[in-house]
Amino acid sequence: MTTTRPFRLTDLFKFNNVNLDSLTETYVMPFYMQYLARWPEYFLATRAAGSERLTGYVMGKAEGLGEDWHGHVTAVTVSPEYRRLGYAKNLMKFLEDVTEHVHNGYFVDLYVRASNDVAIGMYKKMGYSVYRRVLGYYSGEEDAFDMRKALPRDIHKKSIIPLSHPVRYTAGRDD
Repeated sequence: MTTTRPFRLTDLFKFNNVNLDSLTETYVMPFYMQYLARWPEYFLATRAAGSERLTGYVMGKAEGLGEDWHGHVTAVTVSPEYRRLGYAKNLMKFLEDVTEHVHNGYFVDLYVRASNDVAIGMYKKMGYSVYRRVLGYYSGEEDAFDMRKALPRDIHKKSIIPLSHPVRYTAGRDD
């Protein structure tokens, strides 16, 4: 069993057990600090009941303009021994709720390695669909899927109409 609480800056010194696997993107400390300072409402940690040991976390942000205003999942990960218990689903639901009720977004998006069939299947079960393929997104070597889930504000579900062609990623741009 786990409990949730807001992610704290000191959690950056406690999350190696969650972050150190081949499918979790790990960033430099200032990156996490910038997100935590700018979008604290999008950070949530899970921890083992009765302990400060982290078992997972989600971090994200709000971005875009007009009908492209949305929540973005920058990272969601759960420690290997706590996977397949529904914790990632709960973390994603938290981020979706923040996007819908705090930021009034049209959709939530995320990037996932095109080779990560387990995660893709999990996201599809949560209502996400592949919007586009982003060529070379991961270090120029592996493609990503940009997956999206429309929120109630997107009445006509325009945000999830898939692109018919892949896009090439360039640092800072993915068009």
